[in-house]
Amino acid sequence: ATSKENILQISRKLIQQNGWAGVNIRSVAAACGVSVGCIYNYFESKTDLLSATVESIWNDIFHHPEDEAVFQDTLSCVRWMYKQLETAASGIRVFSPIIAVQQDTADGKQQMHRAWQHILDALCTVLRNDTRIRADAFTAEFTVKKFAEMLFSLMLSALVRQDFDPSTVLEIVRR
Repeated sequence: ATSKENILQISRKLIQQNGWAGVNIRSVAAACGVSVGCIYNYFESKTDLLSATVESIWNDIFHHPEDEAVFQDTLSCVRWMYKQLETAASGIRVFSPIIAVQQDTADGKQQMHRAWQHILDALCTVLRNDTRIRADAFTAEFTVKKFAEMLFSLMLSALVRQDFDPSTVLEIVRR
């Protein structure tokens, strides 16, 4: 007997050890010490398993920090997010296919949207509450949401490039 969370944890370990090719229903079942049918009780297909694994990776990366000061200003938040991405990228072999795997199916896109929406909502909250940002910085055309999406896009680009220098983003935020 195992749980969905245990299966996802084992799947993440298999990715770290063997890359994406190491994750399939049989390898996960063997690593969990359960039958293939047990895995199918939780996941309808390999794609479903991979999508859920990817979503759990995003949730691990951007879990709520213990230090609430991270959300006091945009600069602290952006620095924290870059650090989370850098730490995650060093811990997961072949990190960039995460985006491709999730965009492979409609279900994967929905899971990616849910995981990323949580991140975008947090960025919007920080931007709205940051007293260092000018009151007139955002307009009807250039909204808080659009800026948060731009910041997150830059972070995803840094993830793919393995370039975790937030200085460019921080310059934009300071203005």
